[in-house]
Amino acid sequence: MDVSCAFPTALSSPDDIALAERLGYHRAWVYDTPQQSPDVWMTLALAADRTERIGLGPGVLVPSLRHPMVNAAATATLAALAPGRVAVAFGTGFSGRRAMGYGAVKWAFMEAYIRAYRGLLRGEVVEWEGAQMRMLHPDGHAPARPVDVPVLVGALGPKGNKVARELGDGLFATLAPPEFMTEHSWVPYLEWGTVLDEDEDDSSEHARVAGGPGWALSFHGAYEFGGPDAVRALPGGEEWLKVVEAVPQERRHLAVHSGHCVELSAADEAAWRAGGSSTLREVTLSGTRDQIRRKLDDYRERGVTEIVFQPCGPDTKRELERFLEASTS
Repeated sequence: MDVSCAFPTALSSPDDIALAERLGYHRAWVYDTPQQSPDVWMTLALAADRTERIGLGPGVLVPSLRHPMVNAAATATLAALAPGRVAVAFGTGFSGRRAMGYGAVKWAFMEAYIRAYRGLLRGEVVEWEGAQMRMLHPDGHAPARPVDVPVLVGALGPKGNKVARELGDGLFATLAPPEFMTEHSWVPYLEWGTVLDEDEDDSSEHARVAGGPGWALSFHGAYEFGGPDAVRALPGGEEWLKVVEAVPQERRHLAVHSGHCVELSAADEAAWRAGGSSTLREVTLSGTRDQIRRKLDDYRERGVTEIVFQPCGPDTKRELERFLEASTS
């Protein structure tokens, strides 16, 4: 199993990716979340200039945020800056859409988008929004077509798996490992968490700042996919809902996704203090070194070929070092 990393795109991400390369990580993925992040392509270009070996890619691009020609041109640019190191993953948009008040992209749109995007990179004339177009970049403006970049598709259910099998080179998985992972030869699985000391309590300050942002996704996901009742079933759920539901309905998504994958929001803090931290090891890749190794063995048996770890908290270097040691020793 390859050991990769991910970052919620930030101004520090190019330097964080350079650090990950020095430590020995296989690939670095960054998020396409414009409501809270700098531009994913600018960030990857800076990272390409500061690295030599590590794989690079957006994980995941949300199609509705850009015209397929824009993403194709950006992909070609990054492929020129980091030849042989680029992979691109697409998803329907969790924080990339829901944090702005939209629902997920429909799979019919996703399929049409990826077909157009891949056709453009091959140098074909494609039709989009009733118009025919092709990449017209002269020499020196982009690599010659075809631009061969592997594409992964983020999917949780059968509709997404069908698109991944037909149009993708692999499956990009997160949140809950789907049963169909074994159908794909390349499966990066995105996880959050932290390596805990043998005698460290789940509610420690280190656990809160380093594991808490990933743990909070269990509330964000429960609310988005299952509604308030799903949240109430979680330890600390009532306290989380009190904070979120104090916000007017039309702006409630802002409270749900505030600090997403970076820090605990006011609602997350309320749930953590109310005992929610008791599920940390259950809902994230957190635990002692031995516990993390056992989880990774389980993921490998279920079809994961690349674990993708996102560090959180103020000490990125420490989190990356400890996870790499736990996962490779």
